[in-house]
Amino acid sequence: MKYAKLGNSDLEVSRICMGCMGFGDARNGQHSWTLDESHSRDIIRRGLELGVNFFDTAIGYQSGTSEQYVGRAVRDFAKREDVVIATKFLPRTQEEIAAGITGQQHIGQMIDTSLKNLGLDYVDLYIYHMWDYETPLYDIMDGLNRIVKEGKARYIGISNCFAYQLAKANALAEREGFAKFVSIQGHYNLIFREEEREMAKLCAEDNIAMTPYSALAGGRLSRHPGETSRRLEEDSYAKFKYDATAAQDAVIINRVAELAEKKGVSMTEISLAWLLTKVTAPVVGATKLHHIEGAAKATELELTPEEICWLEEEYVPHKLVGVMAQNTPAAAKEQHVWSTGSLQIENAKRGK
Repeated sequence: MKYAKLGNSDLEVSRICMGCMGFGDARNGQHSWTLDESHSRDIIRRGLELGVNFFDTAIGYQSGTSEQYVGRAVRDFAKREDVVIATKFLPRTQEEIAAGITGQQHIGQMIDTSLKNLGLDYVDLYIYHMWDYETPLYDIMDGLNRIVKEGKARYIGISNCFAYQLAKANALAEREGFAKFVSIQGHYNLIFREEEREMAKLCAEDNIAMTPYSALAGGRLSRHPGETSRRLEEDSYAKFKYDATAAQDAVIINRVAELAEKKGVSMTEISLAWLLTKVTAPVVGATKLHHIEGAAKATELELTPEEICWLEEEYVPHKLVGVMAQNTPAAAKEQHVWSTGSLQIENAKRGK
């Protein structure tokens, strides 16, 4: 395993971040393929054996049970100082807004619930899961700064935002002396490269770490076109993101398959090796042992400049899809539709 600094932080993270959205009690989530605790622990333990030290979860994943599974596993299998734990919070619910709960109060409640779920005193990285158009940016940055000062989070990151929003937030933080975002978790992979328009340039200039999700496009970049799996069939959100461009994406996926065969490696290794030339640490979901094993192998694979260009040259610009397509003021009141719903967040707060 290889390691890198996470942006302008002192966190040393593995070049593969284990995405833990697939862990948790399926009765409290929207995914039938979610793993129970025993299988989740097996994958987390295997990741640690392979040198993975960076784990990404969220309070919204299966009503907080993903956080609970991750917390118990890392406490049992690793020393706290040897792992980097990231979790995320969603914007205020409409009920909280109506009740007058401020952005600062919301963030304080969210981090306390996540720490309880994880069984930890602090998280290494606390991530703003989605831009909140109904809460002043000052309140968000002030709230995040408070939990950093309290020692509940070492650093802060952001997910699902536009480059101008990240630049605006960090400019406000610099002006006010608040903690700044050190990482961005956006949608980026070989068949969805829209982050290259502005976000990648901003991150390179300001040394902000890119830790993208959907690194394998919901499994599409790890299988030949036409191959299927239970997750591919049942992941409705991934279908929503990728089915409309399946024909143009298949051209690139076929190239991934061809290069993998030529080099005697898996398609997963090719796809992630390409992404590792662009970002600090992709978030790779794992629901089978071979998923994390293949991801770890990708850190050892080096592609030539010619191979990189060949993989990239057939890309056609894509429309924004999924959460980013909803990331507008007009869609603000629908911002929980893509994830797990405000009811799930409320249940997580109550420990259900």
